[in-house]
Amino acid sequence: MTDPQPSVLLNTGTRMPLLGLGTFRLQGQEDTYNAVDAALTAGYRAFDTAAVYRNEAHVGQALRCLLPKHGLSRADVFITSKLGPKDQGTKARDGCLRSLDQLGLGYIDLYLIHWPGTQGLQLGDKRNPENRDESWTVLEEFYSEGKFRAIGVSNYTVAHMQELLKSCKVPPAVLQVEFHPKLVQKDLRTLCKERGVCFQAYSSLGTGLLLSDHVVLDLAKVYLRTPAQVLLRWAVQQNIPVLPKSCQPDRVEENGRLFDFEISEKDMERLSALDCGEKFCWDPTQVS
Repeated sequence: MTDPQPSVLLNTGTRMPLLGLGTFRLQGQEDTYNAVDAALTAGYRAFDTAAVYRNEAHVGQALRCLLPKHGLSRADVFITSKLGPKDQGTKARDGCLRSLDQLGLGYIDLYLIHWPGTQGLQLGDKRNPENRDESWTVLEEFYSEGKFRAIGVSNYTVAHMQELLKSCKVPPAVLQVEFHPKLVQKDLRTLCKERGVCFQAYSSLGTGLLLSDHVVLDLAKVYLRTPAQVLLRWAVQQNIPVLPKSCQPDRVEENGRLFDFEISEKDMERLSALDCGEKFCWDPTQVS
């Protein structure tokens, strides 16, 4: 894979770009095509989708059409998708095959278990850990067959990670969780660092609510950047991959301009001091 922008080295020996396009809520063939086109133009080389987003087919189709236009090949981009909670456990194999078919790209660079629970079960149901374990075994098989180049998890807590790391044959390459200045996830980041797992952020903007935070706004003025760029830069400056999402081509390009400025150590600490453990997205802490 070409490396036009900074990347992180996964425990599989492959590299994953620090910047990727998130596609949550990106719907429709035209909007998906335009967003992917803008991202490729701006230098993005990673794209994140999931079964529950219901857009794997549109993302795959857009990439198949656009890679030749941009003079790129399949090997030049890094594609992530995720197993839906409804396919956790006995349905995991079908879910994995469906993602491969929908994307139509031959292989998936990174495939994640999206959620530690199973759709239809109570959070405390003891079948949840059994289903997670069964799903992981399936992911390991697809990894060994080369259909998935790396495997990992999303929305796992420290307890879920410890459980997985104790039982797995193939260690997770990535943990993707909500991460922003109000949720710095110190314990998870420490665990990932100790065990060689890449810690990846989603919802870096706090579902948009952090864009109006007074500290973020102050720093945006200082660095002559948008609030979104400040929040995203805060993460990538810590070598944490981010996945900003937008269906607006100009916003996609704007969010990608993260590597031509640096936030001072003092201002990095000022942002990190906002940490209060606030979650704006899913809360997995009650999943058994």
